[in-house]
Amino acid sequence: MSQPTYDVVAIGNAIVDVLSQSDDAFLAEAAMTKGSMQLMFSPEEADALYAKMGPGIEASGGSAANTVAGIAAMGGKCGFIGQVAKDELGDIFAHDIRAVGIDFTTAARDGEPTTARCLIFVTPDGQRTMNTFLGASQFLPEAALDRELIANAAILYLEGYLWDPEEPRQAMRAAIEVARKAGRKVAFTLSDVFCISRHGGDFRKLMADGLIDIMFANEAEITALMDNQDFDAAVAEAAAQVPMLVVTRSEKGAIAVSGGQTVSVAAEPIERVVDTTGAGDLFAAGFLRGQAQGKSIADSLKMGAVCAAEIISHYGARAQVDLKALIASKLG
Repeated sequence: MSQPTYDVVAIGNAIVDVLSQSDDAFLAEAAMTKGSMQLMFSPEEADALYAKMGPGIEASGGSAANTVAGIAAMGGKCGFIGQVAKDELGDIFAHDIRAVGIDFTTAARDGEPTTARCLIFVTPDGQRTMNTFLGASQFLPEAALDRELIANAAILYLEGYLWDPEEPRQAMRAAIEVARKAGRKVAFTLSDVFCISRHGGDFRKLMADGLIDIMFANEAEITALMDNQDFDAAVAEAAAQVPMLVVTRSEKGAIAVSGGQTVSVAAEPIERVVDTTGAGDLFAAGFLRGQAQGKSIADSLKMGAVCAAEIISHYGARAQVDLKALIASKLG
């Protein structure tokens, strides 16, 4: 097995995030459920809501893209595979993700639908309410996979959100095969309870078949996946099926279970939660960066906690400080 040239290569939804400050009254007027994510099914609907937004921040987004951007900010070498369309937002996504140092070679797609976008309204309490048009991101074909990129990454990271449409699902299955043949690790994030409600059987089979090395979940996701509302029991059951299980617990910190051993980390203290967008994504970034560097599980968890705390202290899912220096100061 050759030495990997990339720390992490991720496959996920290629989405342009648009973040804007809002208030509860606007959410109520627009019939949005605060703190939720709802899908929009037409570009016209997305355009109409976009027109109502105040001044905002636009950046390449999507869960897995946020994670590799975080790893790149820590000095890691990453690649990303995701589908955009040949349009203005597609150009914005490609330019932005490359600008943060990530190799992105997926060819843009001709025709409809347009590039995905997520319109995020952040209220003063830090809650984010997301309205997502998935567009072209749902049409990633197996043919678009950069197999050499995947084979040269220490870890392949897959986004559960992208498991919904059949075409990307087949692409991710093929990517797992490429990574396995190259002797690399496969990490998977469950993404959302709604993903589990639709594809829990698939996710459990991936675990049972030994295709997942690192599984990421939060409390709600792991209890949903195991269909067991007893958190400790659900963790024990899931941990028996994967080499490493990582579960984030918001203000209660996070745990990782590997080889029958459980390691925990406290949440990093912050003055105020400004925006929770990307907290789980950046936790995964810190943890995966640590693992790619050969650090202990405890240090990897600490790196995840540091990254998550930094990201929720400001608007947006991109770090506003030198993450590499911040982690060095925290780990000593």
